[in-house]
Amino acid sequence: MTTAIAYASGKPHIGNTYEIVLADAIARYRRQQGYDVFFQTGTDEHGIKIENKANEAGVTPKEYVDNVAGEIKRIWDLMNTSYDKFIRTTDADHEKQVAKMFTKMYEQGDIYKDTYEGWYCTPCESFWTESQLVDGKCPDCGRPVTREKEETYFFKMSKYADRLIEHINTHPEFIQPVSRKNEMMNNFLLPGLKDLCVSRSTIKWGIPVEFDNNNVIYVWLDALTNYITGIGYDADGNSTEQYKKLWPADLHLIGKDIIRFHTIYWPIFLMSLGEPLPKQVFGHPWLLRADDKMSKSRGNVIYADDLVDLFGVDAVRYFVLHEMPFENDGVISWELMVERTNSDLANTLGNLVNRTIAMTNKYFGGVVRDAGAAEPVDDDLKAKVTGTAAAVDAKMEELRIADALTEIFSLFKRCNKYIDETEPWILAKDEAKQDRLATVLYNLVESITIGASLLQAYMPETAERIFAQLNTELRDFEQLDQFGLYPSGNHVTEKPEILFARMDLKEVMEKVAVIEAAQAAAAGAASGDAADDADTEETDDVHVELKDEIEYGDFAKLQFVVGEVISCEEVKKSKKLLLFQVKVGDQTRQIVSGIKKWYKPEELVGKKVMVLLNLKPAKLAGLMSEGMLLSAEDPDGNVRLIHPSDEMPAGSEIC
Repeated sequence: MTTAIAYASGKPHIGNTYEIVLADAIARYRRQQGYDVFFQTGTDEHGIKIENKANEAGVTPKEYVDNVAGEIKRIWDLMNTSYDKFIRTTDADHEKQVAKMFTKMYEQGDIYKDTYEGWYCTPCESFWTESQLVDGKCPDCGRPVTREKEETYFFKMSKYADRLIEHINTHPEFIQPVSRKNEMMNNFLLPGLKDLCVSRSTIKWGIPVEFDNNNVIYVWLDALTNYITGIGYDADGNSTEQYKKLWPADLHLIGKDIIRFHTIYWPIFLMSLGEPLPKQVFGHPWLLRADDKMSKSRGNVIYADDLVDLFGVDAVRYFVLHEMPFENDGVISWELMVERTNSDLANTLGNLVNRTIAMTNKYFGGVVRDAGAAEPVDDDLKAKVTGTAAAVDAKMEELRIADALTEIFSLFKRCNKYIDETEPWILAKDEAKQDRLATVLYNLVESITIGASLLQAYMPETAERIFAQLNTELRDFEQLDQFGLYPSGNHVTEKPEILFARMDLKEVMEKVAVIEAAQAAAAGAASGDAADDADTEETDDVHVELKDEIEYGDFAKLQFVVGEVISCEEVKKSKKLLLFQVKVGDQTRQIVSGIKKWYKPEELVGKKVMVLLNLKPAKLAGLMSEGMLLSAEDPDGNVRLIHPSDEMPAGSEIC
C-alpha cells in the first residue's frame, strides 16, 4: 500500500499529514490481522515550482528538496508512522528507471514529439485547454495560469482509453468512493481523452529524456512511477523478486484532488508498460480549517508539530482519524481539538482506565481475579466487547476508518455504563459481595484489554501505555472475540497513569496565539519561501499584510501613467532582466525589469502597461532604467504585469 508522495515545496500542514496517519492506521491494522504489509511513502521533488522556489531561496534545486524532504520525513516520524519505504524521486535508481520507461514508451509508439501551446498551472504542474479553464483559472486549484508554447513530447492517451473504461466498469472496487469514479468517467473518460504532455523543454529541474537533452520528463510521469520503482521494477524486464511479490499494489491512498492522475494517467502508463493495475485507488476527502482549505496565503494553516506540542501524538492521530468522514471533508480547529481531548480521550477512555485500576488497587491490592460471580448485566457487556472486532473489521474493509474508531470508543463507553450499572463502590461496602466486586473489575480489565488491542492501530502509544498499566500485552486479532483470556490473579500497576489530562480552552488558546504570531512573523520575514503549502490544496485568495498608513500627499508624489511597449529584448548575460522601450505620451522611456522568467519579449510588444514614471533612474546590469513597470505577485512567486485598458492612450494619468 502507498500514500501519494508529498510535493517537496514546503513543510506539510496537518491536512497533508492526515494522509500518512490514515495510511499508517490501515497498515498497522492489517499487520495486526496477520498480513505481510509493505507500506511506501515519500517525496515528489522535480518540477518548475521547486525550480522557482530554489531560485528564490538562492540554492540549487537539490539543496532545496534535500531540506524539505528531511522536514517531511521528520513530520512523518513525529506522527509515529510505520512506513517500510521512504522514496524520493531524486533517488538515483528511480531516476534511472523513469528515463528507461520514457524511452520504452517512445520506442513502442506511445509517445511522440509535437508543439504544445496552451495554459499551464505551475503549482499543479498541469496543462489545460481554453475550454477546461474555470473563469480563466486552473480548474483544479483555482489559481492563475500562464500561456505556454514549447516543443514537447506527448503520450497517446486515447490509445488506451477504451481499455481503461472497460477495466473500471468490470472492477467496481478500483476507484473508491464511487463518487470519485463517476467524476472520472463522466468528466474525463467518456467525453474523450486528449493526448497528454509528458515532457518540458523550458525547465531543467527534472529527469532528462535519454534521447533528447532539450527535454525533461513531465513531473507526473516521474512522480507516479515511484510506486513501482520503489519496490524494484525494471523497465528492461529484470524486476526484483520484491516487485514480483508486491505488485500490483492492494491500495493507493491519495487526496481527492489528484484522483485524475491516479485513475487515468497512472493506469494508462501501466498499460503501456504491460504491467497490471493497482487493485484499488481511494481518494480521501480534505481536512479543512473552518470550512476552508488550509493555505499559508489565508493565514489558516495548522501544523502537526504544533498540535503535538499541545496535545500529544496520539491525541492528534485520534482527532484526524475520527473527524474525517468517509467521503465528505472534515474540519479541524484548536477548539475542536480541546473538545475531543476532554470528552473522548480524557473522559471516555482515560477516566475509564484510571478508575478501573484505582478500584482494583483499593479493593484488592491490585490483584485482578475472576471469581465467577456473574449476573445478567454482564452478558450485554460481553456481547458488546466480543462483537466489536467484527464491527471494526467491517468498517475497515470499506476504509471507513472514522467509523471503525467510533466502534472502539463505543466499547469504552459501554464499559463506563457498566460501572454505573454495577456500582463497585456500593459492592465494596458488603463483605458478601466481594466475589461479585472482583468479577466486575475483572470484566472491566478484560474489556479494556480487548478495546486497547483494537485501538493499537490508531493510537499505538496509548495502547501500549494501557497494556503496561494492566500488566498485559496486545491480544492476537483472532482472540478479540473471546472473553476471559486475561489471567486471573494478575496484578495491575500500583500507580495508575493519567492517559490524557483535561485541557483548559483559555490556556490552550493563549498558547495558540503565540504559535500563530510566530507563524505570521516568519511569513512576513520570508515571503514565498519553503514554508508554503506542500501540495496544491490551497486557494488563490491572498492574505494581505497591511503596511503603515500614508497621507494622500505621499501617494500624490507617485506619478503612474499608461505606457505602451514599443520594443522588448532580453538583456544578455542576465537570467532575469528584459529591456523595454516604453512610449509614455510624447516621450519614450527605457526601463529594465526582472520578469524574464515569466515572459517572452515578443509577446509584450504593443501591450499597454502601468508605469511608475518619476522613479529615480538607476543602472541595472549596466543599463539605465528610467521608471518601473508595475506587476502583481501571487503567493507562489508567479509575476504578471498589470495591464491598463487598451482604450486608454499611452501617457494617460493613472489616479
